[in-house]
Formats: sequence, structure tokens, C-alpha cells
Amino acid sequence: MTDSPHFADIGILIYPGAQLAAVHGLTDMFLTANQLSAEQGVSGVPVLRVSHWVLDETGAVVVAYKSHDQTPKKLTALILPPSLGPEPLGERLAPILRWLKSQHVKGATLCSVCAGAFLLAESGLLAGRPATTHWSLAERLAERFPDILVDADKLVIEDGDIITAGGIMAWVELGLKLIDRLISPAIVLATARFFLVDPAGREQRFYSSFAPKLHHGDAAILKMQHWLQANATNKVTLPLMATQAGLGERTFLRRFQKATGLNPTRYLQHLRIGKAREMLEFSPTPVEQIAWQIGYEDAGAFSKVFQASMGLTPSDYRRRFSVGGNRTRE
Repeated sequence: MTDSPHFADIGILIYPGAQLAAVHGLTDMFLTANQLSAEQGVSGVPVLRVSHWVLDETGAVVVAYKSHDQTPKKLTALILPPSLGPEPLGERLAPILRWLKSQHVKGATLCSVCAGAFLLAESGLLAGRPATTHWSLAERLAERFPDILVDADKLVIEDGDIITAGGIMAWVELGLKLIDRLISPAIVLATARFFLVDPAGREQRFYSSFAPKLHHGDAAILKMQHWLQANATNKVTLPLMATQAGLGERTFLRRFQKATGLNPTRYLQHLRIGKAREMLEFSPTPVEQIAWQIGYEDAGAFSKVFQASMGLTPSDYRRRFSVGGNRTRE
């Protein structure tokens, strides 16, 4: 006598602008996990049922697809996929927000990927909670919803009943996270192998790039930023920066922080790390020489700053991201 299957219902919300590639990719991943679980004879775990939900013309959220015959009465998890368009905001989404909150009250774990975090934020359910989104959207999310603890370095933040994932392709990590929760780590590994993806933890900062604020309206600081872009690899001191900006040191520090959101030292580090990443990816230049070329006299100090910023040593970064045959010389 075999045990009758029990189910975990995973809903995916197709809101206006949602990326359908992620919707279908997640669906395939969950159904593949079911298949692998059955092939391996795993017992006592749920079968994942997947449903897609849309907002119809009457303003109701309804099922548009279901992988099994029955329409789920209660969702185990609800996923807000990424979007390649504008962040999902606005009054027209009010019915979706009400539905999100009702599913959360019923016990669903709410999950977002990339811009989907804006829907969670609009619902109020992220207030006071840690969350991540695509690194290029993190500043807008934090500004619009200052009560959210935004951490764009993390690819996935699991906070009990809410899981947020960062970049557009972070739906892969989110899918594996839910398979781990609902089935088992062994099926996570089997699913990752099937899809040829790395199940190990990653961080979004490996892939983000520094985008300085340039539209702040402070002409003196903008002039300084342009100067730094061209001179970041030279010997740069605070007095020199203040002189270039035509300001006293204390005034320069205050205005630079206000305009860019960073102190000058940290800003300079971002510029130098960006140049180092490019050299590590595209050239075989030894790490010690890269350190010297981007303005660090001490290669050890450069390595510490690089690892603190990127989460990887320069050598590990090169091994992971170098293009072509640039990995041999360290």
C-alpha cells in the first residue's frame, strides 16, 4: 500500500509587465523537481502543484493555468516574478495588493524576484523587514519605502514568511530555495544538476556595477566626480580633491556626502574596484601589478578592500569571471 500524495500549492502572479520567461522557468523547475523526487523514490514529501494567477477585466485575481486538475484553495507559496519594464506601482494594482495580503493572512509564504519586491512593498508587508531587489532598483526601493531594510548585496533574503530575491535571473535561486523548503536538499541538488545551474550561494554584488549619482545639482561636486573618473588611479588626497572642487575641506566633505551618498574615500574605492574588475576579467595582469596600476601601493591592502567590496578575493574573482585565457597569472 502506497501513501496517497499530499500537495504544496505554489502560485505565480502574472502582474502587468511580469517577465514570462521567469514564470515558465519556475513552473518547469518545480515540475521537474516532482519528477526527480518520484524517480528517486523520495517518500513523505509533497507534490508541488503550480498555478498562474492574473488580474481579469472585472478586477478579480483568477487562475490562468494550473498544473493539476484542482484549483488551489490556499497557497503554500506565492511568487511575484521579475519585470523588465517599470516597477509595478500604481492604483490599478490595488486589487492585486488586496489579494496578496489575503493570501498572506491565509498562510502563504510571499516571494518576490527583482521588481516584484515593489509589489510586496506597496502592500505594506515589507515594512520593517529585510529585503533585496535588483541592484539597479535598490536605491529607488529604499527611497520610496524607507521603512524597508534594503540589502542589495544579497541575492536571496529568507525572512520566514517572506523571501525576496535580487536580480532578474535570481528566480533560479528562489526556485531552489522553495524546493529545499518543501521537498529536500537532495532534490535541490538533483534539480540544479538537471538545469546545469550552481546550487551554491552567490551574492548580487558579484554582478553589480557602480553607478554614481550625477543628477544631484551640485556643480562643484559634479566637476569633482568628472575629475575623479579620469584620475582615480593617481595619488588622490582629501586636500587635492577639495582644491579641485574649489571648496574648503569640511565643506567639500559635507557636500560630497550629501550629493553622492558616499564619503570621498569610499567613492574613490568604488571607482578603483571597477577598474580592477575590468582588468581581472579581461587581462592576465598579475594582481600585484593591478593593485599598483589602480592606485594602491600595498597589494595586500588592495586585496582586503576588494574582498570587502566584492565578497571574493581578486584571484577568486578572476577564476570565476575572467574571459578567455586570462586566469593563469596571479
